[in-house]
Amino acid sequence: MNAPNLKEQQLRKIRTQAGFIAALDQSGGSTPKALTAYGLKPDAWSNEAEMFTLVHQMRARIITSPVFSGDRILAAILFERTMDGEIEGQPTADYLWNYKRIVPFLKVDKGLGEERDGVRLMKPMPGLDALLERANAKRIFGTKMRSVINQANAAGIRAIVEQQFEVAAQINTAGLMPIVEPEVDIHCPDKAEAEALLLTALLEHLDALPAGRQVMLKLTLPEQDDGHARLVKHPNVLKVVALSGGYSRTEGNTRLRRQHGVIASFSRALAEGLSAQQSDVEFNAQLDGAIQDIYEASTAKA
Repeated sequence: MNAPNLKEQQLRKIRTQAGFIAALDQSGGSTPKALTAYGLKPDAWSNEAEMFTLVHQMRARIITSPVFSGDRILAAILFERTMDGEIEGQPTADYLWNYKRIVPFLKVDKGLGEERDGVRLMKPMPGLDALLERANAKRIFGTKMRSVINQANAAGIRAIVEQQFEVAAQINTAGLMPIVEPEVDIHCPDKAEAEALLLTALLEHLDALPAGRQVMLKLTLPEQDDGHARLVKHPNVLKVVALSGGYSRTEGNTRLRRQHGVIASFSRALAEGLSAQQSDVEFNAQLDGAIQDIYEASTAKA
């Protein structure tokens, strides 16, 4: 299968099929928390290499589960080490598409800088071009990059969106689909105001995109029902997805049902309740319930 045909199939799936995106992209900073939630205490590993081996095993267990498949899951976002690893002897992205029909994305940011003007921009990514070249070679469809808004500061929010779209242009040029993720922290004291400022900045940059160029948006579940409606309808947006942001799965799904046209891209909320100590039967049943709950919330029309 040639690459353009592959990407056309994957684009069609994202654009037309019902479902949600699984975020399996915990990085070095969030991996210990993810493993602890999975029932593995810090004494289960003695160095970073062992820690990443354990988290790859956790992700592989999720991905290879019979309930984790493309009928309800559109795509999965991978950490760089997961992309470079293998699942059952195949490169992870190939396994996801060939066996599960799940579109592979890659987290490309290198973490957050220090807070300034109420926001945390992404750290510089001097090696991004090389990473995008590797991602294309690994048959990755798109990318994701995260920054964080802690306060309703107009200058800070403008800076975040400007940086996100500048990098998104670099990713588009490499032939990959960027997921722009300017997360509004759920504990932001003026969250609704921050979301209004973010909406204005996003629409300004979306309107300025060249004709035919699209991005995806990964956003916090907003305070206002259908708060992302103008973004969902924008011709330069392929899909609007929502992060769980620390909300429980129940709370996240409840909020998601009120955002028509928005689908989930949950990480912690997806893995909630999974444990290394569970038998495969227990693990698969727990994961199946989580996937079904998130799928239903993502596809709710009422």
